[in-house]
Amino acid sequence: MKTIKSILFCALALGSIQLNVMGQQMYHVHEDIVKPGMTAEYEAVLSEVGALLESNPIEDTNMMVFQSSSNHYFWISPIASMADLDKPSPVAKLAKKAGEDKVWPLFTRMDKCYDVERNYIITLDAELSYMPNGLTLTPEGEDYREHYKLYVTPSNRAVVKEKLEKIKAMFTKNNSKMHYRVYKSGFGTESEYYLVSVAAKDEMHMAEKGKAHEDLMGEDGKNMMFEMFQTILSIEEMEGYMRPDLAYTSN
Repeated sequence: MKTIKSILFCALALGSIQLNVMGQQMYHVHEDIVKPGMTAEYEAVLSEVGALLESNPIEDTNMMVFQSSSNHYFWISPIASMADLDKPSPVAKLAKKAGEDKVWPLFTRMDKCYDVERNYIITLDAELSYMPNGLTLTPEGEDYREHYKLYVTPSNRAVVKEKLEKIKAMFTKNNSKMHYRVYKSGFGTESEYYLVSVAAKDEMHMAEKGKAHEDLMGEDGKNMMFEMFQTILSIEEMEGYMRPDLAYTSN
């Protein structure tokens, strides 16, 4: 069986997830690339784990979950430092409380649902993020996400950051309703990038936001974005939904 850290509860928080955050908050991300044909089994296991948590609650444990359209599941938890990863796993606590005979077979079943899993650190950059109404990871009623990975190199990371700062200044000046959060890649990521996350109610709402933003910014906005794109190595887009039904928050 794969290591406990590599499963769902590696993404359980080692402290409280704060919906309104400040500064440079680090997050541990566990990513399961679930086989399309095993999605039903994967979610069935999650349902059973959720039932165990409901009847055997764990203290100081929280998680957020994002599912991409490509069937990647991301389990996200805040950490104070990388040393937190060495603390006792919440799944071990659940096994002790609910019984090992109930918990370990679930993770054995889950292992069959994917061949690839990843673990890495990203950091929320409050200074580059544009959230004029307060920095929150979960805007109310907006579970749809579009993520943009802007890949950079050591030689151009400074200029990319400068462009992102100018873009935020333009958004602020024009009071754009297209709010976003920026994360910086860290330990364990495949390469260096900035991750820009935009929230909306659904795909149609996102398109409406985008159109209103483009009309507001005009040619100056298009030119600034073009200049930024000239500085990055490549860009990768990912869409999907937050899964509050899979999230867990301690009482």
